[in-house]
Amino acid sequence: MAADKSWKTAFAIYLQPRVVSMVFLGFSAGLPFLLVFSTLSAWLRDEGIERTVIGFFSWVGVIYSIKVFWAPVIDRLPIPLLTRLLGKRRSWMLLAQIGIALGLSGMASLDSHTQLRLCALLAVGVAFCSATQDVVIDAFRIETADARYQGAMAAAYVLGYRIALLMAGAGAFYIAEYSSWNSAYSVMAATMSVGIFTTLTLREPEHRRVESARKVESRLESALGVSGRASFGQRMAAGFTDAVLSPFVEFFSRNGRTGLIILLLVAVYKMSDITMGVMANPFYLDLGFSKKDIAEISKVFGFFMTIAGAALGGALVVRYGVMRPLLLGSVMVVATNLLFAVLALSEPSKLLLAAVISADNLSGGLATSVFIAYLSGLTSTAYTATQYALFSSLMTLPAQFLGGFAGLVVDHYGYYIFFIYASAVGLPAISLVLLLIGRERRAKMLAQRP
Repeated sequence: MAADKSWKTAFAIYLQPRVVSMVFLGFSAGLPFLLVFSTLSAWLRDEGIERTVIGFFSWVGVIYSIKVFWAPVIDRLPIPLLTRLLGKRRSWMLLAQIGIALGLSGMASLDSHTQLRLCALLAVGVAFCSATQDVVIDAFRIETADARYQGAMAAAYVLGYRIALLMAGAGAFYIAEYSSWNSAYSVMAATMSVGIFTTLTLREPEHRRVESARKVESRLESALGVSGRASFGQRMAAGFTDAVLSPFVEFFSRNGRTGLIILLLVAVYKMSDITMGVMANPFYLDLGFSKKDIAEISKVFGFFMTIAGAALGGALVVRYGVMRPLLLGSVMVVATNLLFAVLALSEPSKLLLAAVISADNLSGGLATSVFIAYLSGLTSTAYTATQYALFSSLMTLPAQFLGGFAGLVVDHYGYYIFFIYASAVGLPAISLVLLLIGRERRAKMLAQRP
């Protein structure tokens, strides 16, 4: 995208209806998340459920990390009648949202002491529908707008998601305090109507046949000897090949060896941010800040600075394209982690804490919206749900694994060395972005040669 676009034009993208709609879809995606995690844990503990049992409930979160396994079904399988009425994406979106609302309503009607097993099953059901909704919304977002809108749509999604987290966190606590946890979950179930109404009013994106993807499927079917589809077994094998294997083969057919560099970047881009985040709250407490200080500074400043960073990232994508903002985001995340190292050596100060948290959330919001725009551009419209689900899983799983060693580093070397380490973890991402920018420029130069 040309860099001569004005900032007014860049930020005006947030007035586009397709961008505004992502606020409501982001809200619908964010609402169930805490309701099967920390809010549910608080409810169970408040009812006197043992901490050991509550810990087992955290395994519900695994569902969000394995959504790539059923994303091919969402890409391929129509829902009887509903798909004909609403289209490929909206039908799955509506089904997932109704499932979330029914699951939350079911949880609201339970006695946590006598029906704990049913509560766990419903929590798993809500998480499954929620992860399914995430897959469909990502696919819908990518297919409904071209690349220059993706950063802004990601920023709008982040805004809606953050508002939903407040609703499902602090909002549910307030309702439970003045009424009951059952009432809180009933209200949350009713609030899912925001997503349902939005889905019903949106326009289904256009689905065009991608000829290059069809050729990949034909070649793969021939190579595996199932192209004839004469028997039931061959038809099943061909369907599995087209839905599950072809998205990965198509990605490498389109990107060649550069595809390996891209996947490596996807795996490491969020490592610095996630690694640091694991130890953030323990660090604040160990510095001597009260829980009230942390809540007021990290939540208030964190919320608004994350939204501001995401909005800026979306505007930068409109103005400069994806790659330069992607590089800026990776550099900013590394730099703000170094600010935490400075904070570790300084006397505790609320002003300094607010400044560091503001910088961290601004950089994190910017990097997130730009990175989502980048990932969106990597997908083929023939396999949007499957490929993006793969990217989003790859984006978090290695980083979460590395984050598990964060406490070990702190215990052995202290917070100062830990934050230096967390910054260093982000250097490979900077190097890979620079490498991809260089390859992109060389490819353009070769294309312009007579």
